[in-house]
Amino acid sequence: METNRTQNGIQLLLAAEQEAQHIVNTARAAKMARLKQAKEEAEKEIAAIRAQMEAEFQRKVAESSGDSGANVKRLEQETEAKIHNLKAEAERISHDVVQMLLKHVTSVRN
Repeated sequence: METNRTQNGIQLLLAAEQEAQHIVNTARAAKMARLKQAKEEAEKEIAAIRAQMEAEFQRKVAESSGDSGANVKRLEQETEAKIHNLKAEAERISHDVVQMLLKHVTSVRN
């Protein structure tokens, strides 16, 4: 009878060991799944930040290189407009200036 109890005790210990091993394996699998999920989330976040930084960089590159040509063109247009305005103004008042000069040149003062 004592061998029977010993056998039962050993069987209980083996069953408890198997259950503990199963619990440990389940915990390891859950830990690995959480680590994998965390890694995937981190990679997604890194990709989003990288895309944002790349877009910002491309915007700044376009701003510094592409805009210089646009700025030159804009300045040329503004200069042409100012030259045109000055010529128009000179043409508009040139007759009056000539008349004023003739008046002063032809008038005699003592």
